Amino acid sequence: MKPLLEVTDLWISYDRIAAVRGVSFAVGAGEIVTLIGANGAGKSTILRAISGLTPTARGRVVFEGEDLIKLPAHLRSQRGIAHVPEGRGIFGNLTVQENLRLAAYARRDHEIFADMGEVYRLFPRLGERRLQWGNTLSGGEQQMLAVGRALMSRARMLLLDEPSMGLAPMLVREIFRVIKRINQQGATILLVEQNAHLALEVAHRAYILETGEVALSGPSAELRHHPQVQEAYLGGT
Repeated sequence: MKPLLEVTDLWISYDRIAAVRGVSFAVGAGEIVTLIGANGAGKSTILRAISGLTPTARGRVVFEGEDLIKLPAHLRSQRGIAHVPEGRGIFGNLTVQENLRLAAYARRDHEIFADMGEVYRLFPRLGERRLQWGNTLSGGEQQMLAVGRALMSRARMLLLDEPSMGLAPMLVREIFRVIKRINQQGATILLVEQNAHLALEVAHRAYILETGEVALSGPSAELRHHPQVQEAYLGGT
């Protein structure tokens, strides 16, 4: 079976400095795959390159058999890729409900309100705050809204960038519970997450990035016991 997403020999440079150097990896349909690495390893840059927000120097980004490397970001979104960026990027001057409706702007079906109801079931707090302005939500609620917007696009692949950043531990667990549930419902997820414990717990496979290159890869259950991963990312446990 061909991967849903296949990234091959990806190079990304900033001011002639290579931030990502020849990275290759694949994500199968229905998988959660996580990219783990220290700050500056190139994780978020790779997600931005996949969604078309960061230009690439070389490489291929093949989604469902089509090379997207020359497509602008809005066409990649229409192909079925939804990017939930670090910092959430919600519209603070719109209500929760308006944010969700806007995410479905390209849809022409009649199930938008049904999908909105499913988002409210996944995140009951959003249902309680559906008429509240985005900029009045807590950090955790904004993260829920960012994920909910991605779901409203009915994307076949979600790119999640640091979903736990800045959240209290209880909210982090809630976000990851929903990530697992979304995946069980059929969504394919590429996850960038600083909390390596949780990332390896929820993901099927992982790629370890060091200074813009893939240093290790394999099933998450195996990498959790790898000495190098334990030492660098799991506190040596």
